[in-house]
Amino acid sequence: MPDTRFPSATAIVHSIRSGARSARDILEAHIHRIESVNPQLNALVMPRFEEARREADAADAVQRRGDPLGALHGVPVTIKDQFDVAGLPTTLGLSRLRDRVATRDGSMVAALRRAGAIVLGKTNVPQTLATIETDNRIWGRTHNPWDLARTAGGSSGGEAALIAAGGSPLGLGGDFGGSLRIPAAYCGLCTIRPTARRLPPGDRFPVRTAEGAEVIVAQPGPLARQVDDLTLALRVMVDHGVAHPSVHQVPVPFADPADVDLRRLRVALLPQVSDWVPSPAIRRALRESADALRAAGTSVVEWTGAPDTTDGVLLFFRIMAATGFASLAQTLSGEAPIDLVEPNLQLARLPNALLPVLGRLLKSRGAGRLSRMLQAASKQSAAGYLDLAGDRLAYEQRMRDALEAGGFDAILLPASPLPAVRHGDTRGLADFWGSCLLFNVLGWPAGVVPVTRVRPGEESDRPDSRERTEQLARVVERGSAGLPIGVQIAAPPWREDRVLALMRAIEQHARCQPDFPADPPV
Repeated sequence: MPDTRFPSATAIVHSIRSGARSARDILEAHIHRIESVNPQLNALVMPRFEEARREADAADAVQRRGDPLGALHGVPVTIKDQFDVAGLPTTLGLSRLRDRVATRDGSMVAALRRAGAIVLGKTNVPQTLATIETDNRIWGRTHNPWDLARTAGGSSGGEAALIAAGGSPLGLGGDFGGSLRIPAAYCGLCTIRPTARRLPPGDRFPVRTAEGAEVIVAQPGPLARQVDDLTLALRVMVDHGVAHPSVHQVPVPFADPADVDLRRLRVALLPQVSDWVPSPAIRRALRESADALRAAGTSVVEWTGAPDTTDGVLLFFRIMAATGFASLAQTLSGEAPIDLVEPNLQLARLPNALLPVLGRLLKSRGAGRLSRMLQAASKQSAAGYLDLAGDRLAYEQRMRDALEAGGFDAILLPASPLPAVRHGDTRGLADFWGSCLLFNVLGWPAGVVPVTRVRPGEESDRPDSRERTEQLARVVERGSAGLPIGVQIAAPPWREDRVLALMRAIEQHARCQPDFPADPPV
């Protein structure tokens, strides 16, 4: 099993409870690590080290007195700049919100703190949280600890980069369109996005933060280096937090993954989503993950009866574009958009009648994927928006029926068809993160677990293509040797226990392999 320099949250809990280490000692080690790596990563943007030191000293006093300890007693955590932390701004990457200081903790931060966690500070996000690269005009760009020329993903990219580099053992992020799972896959981490409405989507802001939020429900979730830490954190978030405001009682309580009998599960292997063929290392990671599950007694069968996944991916963009990105424009409120955000505003200015014409033009020029996204992005009336909500329900039912027809309990599929991409390249890759978007549309729980790294000689076998996104994908794959590769596990609603149990089985196998992505070079 590869060594790691960085202790897990679970190991920290045990060391503090046993008296082997103090909360202050553990905190100082993480502060030292942050001060070492953050100048390169630009991941932690709002430290609260002095407050954290006082809280660690208080935690040690509680431990010495023999008082009851919370599930996360003394564990340092970091928080994505999407959630309120008392005394710090919540900017969403917007300069005009830089002075908006939270007077109290948001619900998920409060849940972590009630369990004894100590907040180190807040991490970087994209402007408006609206891209899968982390960059904004306040703090600048966050870099991937495995390759500084590549993105850590978004919108939880600051969290992922810092945790992967050992600056924090556990973090709080959020996922509306892959914002937990893409950073986890790019940085070699574990994460889980819970079932829609399992938890409240986030804290209240003076701006709307996402189009289509009434139909596609964002969820907070933990990021960590080990699956057991996800289970620990998610249990705290469920037990100490509150459910989504539209849910009076969650229909299925959060179950213990340890109680899942892997020998009774049948997993659908979905090799690709839409028409994006995964890179060679990702295909290998899927094979190795399937073999690991089979070794644990799980049946894994390739899923040939899945509904058209392109329909699900395009449904996400149809819902997002239905209001003409009015929320995005309102959120910016005159602030200059970064280059990654600007295309959505340009799209909002196009009349619906022009979309098919531009779509045909783009297709004729080798931009077929961008063409289909553009033609899906028409603005809708109130009635049309309600129809999209109905389309989402119908698609979910199709997926549920197909899963049940195959006798499947969960799905194994890519987290992304590509390893971490270079800064700025997401603009030209169209819908390449559709394997994550699919479960935002469905509202099903989905997680990512690291498996391997890209080996020399397996960077790319993508054939020549007239399609521009394929050409760019080949460029992205060059020089990717050594980058982490993760896979995604998803399950029907409320079955986070299955997701975590299957992820853990994959992790136990992968951690014994020499190319497991344990420690980045930063």
